[in-house]
Amino acid sequence: MLPLRRLVNRSVLAAWQWLERFGDVAPGTDLADRFAHFGPGACLAFPMATVVNPEAIHVGRDTLVGKYSTLSVGYGPTQAVLPEHGLRIGERCVIGARACITAHDSITIGDDVWFGQDVFVSDASHGYQDPEVPIGRQFGAHQPVVIGSGSWIGHGAIILPGTTIGRNVVVAAGSVVRGVVEDHAVVGGVPARTIRRLEPGRGWVSARAGGDVRAVAGAPAL
Repeated sequence: MLPLRRLVNRSVLAAWQWLERFGDVAPGTDLADRFAHFGPGACLAFPMATVVNPEAIHVGRDTLVGKYSTLSVGYGPTQAVLPEHGLRIGERCVIGARACITAHDSITIGDDVWFGQDVFVSDASHGYQDPEVPIGRQFGAHQPVVIGSGSWIGHGAIILPGTTIGRNVVVAAGSVVRGVVEDHAVVGGVPARTIRRLEPGRGWVSARAGGDVRAVAGAPAL
């Protein structure tokens, strides 16, 4: 590498590291002050993709939102009336890089929820019933989304409007989830189906007929 190019490369990388260090959104920064709530120790990593209407977004204590993520409430920054609790992210959550969480009315994420990268969550989609109107102009119904505390949402998963995910649920990478997922379940696929569930007194039971049973951690093997 030519000496000048090496010097420029070194300077660019150093500048980027400086931006990453000081560009994070943390308590006491101007953008954090615009949020409905921005808990102590919370951080939105630099650079963010988009933050729309932070006045309706709650971020809990010690929650980390990864780089290039989108947090959005409503249909745009000019919307006059916003839901008071449009997007709520609990405490000690980790939202992976490039997540897109778009709340039109209500998305609630519990405490200690971890996302992989490239996860998409929305509480509204587009309609298609009018054949004369472009799909992008047909707004669908708002259907609240809830993700229970302690759950893990795998890389590239899509959580569709109207979904309720229970506590300590595993959503496999690449899954498309809609509907109700009970507590202590493992789901996966397109559309997502239950792969395994916790049955008290037995363990983690496969959903397949004649499937295996895995012991609960710390319990004697069955």
